[in-house]
Amino acid sequence: MDRPSLPIVITIFRPTTTKFESYMETAYSVQQIQSSYIREILAAASDKSVISLAGGLPDEKTFPIHLMKPTIEALTTMIDVFQYGATVGYEPLIVHLTQTYNLPETHRVMTCTGSQQGLDLIARAYVNPNDTVAMEAPCYLGAMQVFGLAQANLVTVSQDESGPNINELELCFKTTSPKIFYAVPDFHNPTGVCWSLEKRKQVATLCIKYNVVLIEDAPYRELRFSGEPLQLVSDFCPDHSIVLRSLSKIASPGLRFGTVSGKQSYLEPLLKVKQGADLHSSTPVQAIILGLLQHAEFPQHLKNIRAIYRARYDTIFQAVQAYLPDECKIIPTEGGMFVWVTLPECDTYKLADELLANNVAVVPSPVFYPASAKPPSAIRLNFTNADPEDLVTAIRRISHVLRNTLY
Repeated sequence: MDRPSLPIVITIFRPTTTKFESYMETAYSVQQIQSSYIREILAAASDKSVISLAGGLPDEKTFPIHLMKPTIEALTTMIDVFQYGATVGYEPLIVHLTQTYNLPETHRVMTCTGSQQGLDLIARAYVNPNDTVAMEAPCYLGAMQVFGLAQANLVTVSQDESGPNINELELCFKTTSPKIFYAVPDFHNPTGVCWSLEKRKQVATLCIKYNVVLIEDAPYRELRFSGEPLQLVSDFCPDHSIVLRSLSKIASPGLRFGTVSGKQSYLEPLLKVKQGADLHSSTPVQAIILGLLQHAEFPQHLKNIRAIYRARYDTIFQAVQAYLPDECKIIPTEGGMFVWVTLPECDTYKLADELLANNVAVVPSPVFYPASAKPPSAIRLNFTNADPEDLVTAIRRISHVLRNTLY
């Protein structure tokens, strides 16, 4: 006996705009955060006629694909890297990094999906709403976004060409009792400033004295192209610091690889947060990174990058001095990816719009300050992702716009 056929019911879901439409309100912390101006202007500057000095982009021609190729080709035989891995990171790479960083016995290193994730893990593990976080002003935009999402109370101290103002910093530590001091001591983003050795020791002393944890962000440290390397600030306060490192600037941003190192007790909460965030970073990528770091030609690769960026820095520095009005001042640097040019008082957002209309993209100074600040008139210029000829052309265009706008 045949079974009676059952009716087939097809439900088609269509978006509606009725009063019964569901709505999920965005978290308050997200509502307070502005979209990244830099990523927006990069999209606007995607036209090939635009010379972009806006992004923190390494030159893609420096990506060491040929050094990574042997490991990439060997991945098909490394079945273990395609299984779930340890949250702390790929063990052979962790061993290599521990030795390379020369970590104290009580310290550990963990891998993360770019050092930006490391910064996010620190904020989520340690920062409660209204906790105070101290930063330099101007400051890296991505750090302000991360600590803003954590609903921290951001306080800033000014800097000069050797680092943060020490008197301001001590007063800040005394009066606001920050939990964290976030800083980029080596070729600061956005100013290019590299802290002096004396300033490094002074900051470390203050962190110990006032029990403030230094978050030392060091993504540009390997891009020193002149002068002598200086010790990490954290070397002078190892038990009051966490260090963020990245390979985005010397290998490839697309690999999204970074590390966090510090006392084991500092890293344990980060591992808990990372377990909940993504279980672990990509193990095949970590295997590729290990192969790159162990490649016999990797040290020469670093030398090549530094030579290229040194030439481009010299070009943009000389062009600024030759073409911009005398009132415009550039802060010299010995490495990194950026120069900071101070300007006569003006609306730098309007200036950036006018420059974009003239096919040059720059980042105006207010982007790097909290909303409550009154930033000086300045622009950040990236010199690593444009050819020398384009750098000179861009500075000439900036000069033309400035002279027409300000005079």
